Amino acid sequence: MIFRRLLFLLAAATMLAVSAGVVVIALAFALFALARPYVGPAGGAAIVAGAAALLIGLIGLTFALLGRRPKRKANQPESVTERVVDFVKSKPITAVGGAIAAGILAIRNPGYLGSAIRAFIEGREAPRGRKR
Repeated sequence: MIFRRLLFLLAAATMLAVSAGVVVIALAFALFALARPYVGPAGGAAIVAGAAALLIGLIGLTFALLGRRPKRKANQPESVTERVVDFVKSKPITAVGGAIAAGILAIRNPGYLGSAIRAFIEGREAPRGRKR
């Protein structure tokens, strides 16, 4: 059932991409037909190429701005080392317990050590208050 929904979703996305491509080609041809009487065939092609470059640049800029990292808070530590030091300062007993547990896990199964380090480095957001 899930596989079927996934296939339909992919088919819909493909149809949307193909129809967007057809629209872009039709608009390019319309722009060429509009500009050709005034500037000739070469000038019309140059105008279409310039419009395409402008469109690609705007889309690229939009995605670049959307893909930026969120701004850090002023008191948020920068590096992993600073995060570790801040964590140990704020919760020393938890840090010692975690270090002992990581040591025991590292001795028994070294694969768990990588998972523990990755979980600590990636961190997580603070839990939000529950709504009642």
